[in-house]
Amino acid sequence: MTRTIWFAGGGTGGHLYPGLAIARALVKADANFTPHFIGARRGIERDVLPTTEFGHTLLELHPFYRRTPWNNWRTAVGAVGAWRELSRLAERARPEAVIGTGGYAAGVALAWARANKVPTILHEPDSHPGLTTRVFARGARAVYLGFPEAARFLSTASGADVLTLGAPIEAPPSAPVSREAACARWQLPATAFVVLVVGGSQGARAINEVIARWCEQGLPDGVAVIWATGRAQADVYLPHESTMVRVRPYLSPIADAYAAADIAIARAGAMSIAEFCAWGIPAVLIPLPTAAQDHQTYNAAAVAESGAAIHLPQSQLTVDRLASIVATLRADSTQQTDMRAAALERARPKAARDIAAAIHKLLRPER
Repeated sequence: MTRTIWFAGGGTGGHLYPGLAIARALVKADANFTPHFIGARRGIERDVLPTTEFGHTLLELHPFYRRTPWNNWRTAVGAVGAWRELSRLAERARPEAVIGTGGYAAGVALAWARANKVPTILHEPDSHPGLTTRVFARGARAVYLGFPEAARFLSTASGADVLTLGAPIEAPPSAPVSREAACARWQLPATAFVVLVVGGSQGARAINEVIARWCEQGLPDGVAVIWATGRAQADVYLPHESTMVRVRPYLSPIADAYAAADIAIARAGAMSIAEFCAWGIPAVLIPLPTAAQDHQTYNAAAVAESGAAIHLPQSQLTVDRLASIVATLRADSTQQTDMRAAALERARPKAARDIAAAIHKLLRPER
């Protein structure tokens, strides 16, 4: 029996990719499930969903324009048209549930589900829930969290499941390559202190500029850098490649970089943090100041409070400050060990499987 499940979310990869991971785990657990993705024509899902195995519907959805409120007519008109398209889609195959993974692309589908008495389930990867999650949490059958700290911001219905199951990522292999072998693959000395720098697929210019100046000034002896600049910025920074610096536009696959890294320097996105924790990598987290509702600052603060990371605001990011942090961590093996242990304590490497199992149980409760 086919069981249609709508996944609604997108706009950014942080909202889309968790949904794809959960959908795949759900189908693996029960082949009767048929995920169908609802997204925005203007989001990342426009490019990603056609490359996947899942059916999808892209709608003329817009966010709330807080800085230019006169543009919110687009949001209203798009929502009305999207509602009609969802109703037509449901006539062909009514969903058994709608799973919202965040972002403006999820709102209309979740509202349609409420109005049509279809159960809703939410996944929230960040420590400070986004607007969509906060609005729809009260009526959701379940809310699955990436950060336990997010629960305090939510008001949920009596009896709803609120579980910290993590952010779906590709888990480290059961037998990962050794650090020495990983360094060899990067043609770096096994004795090097390896700093991994990642800023996402588009890169983080503020971080890149500081790393570039650090390299130009000369890295400390024995320090190596594996540096993912982001595809859009690669041409500017590729000339910084040297015997102890590896510069790449993007790291895919990234396993060898994680296996080699002693510490990571990165933005504070939920998915990156989940991967650092799963691999047990101490992190220096530099939140994106313009992130929606400053959620990356909340993420960085939560992980730093747990002892797994150092929170470095972008306003304090300089070559000297970064070099000082790296030098302190390099010299203090006890702090490194404690940070690794704290990261692994927060890790939820099997989040997709666990969330899929929880959804399956929720929709087919034991009798």
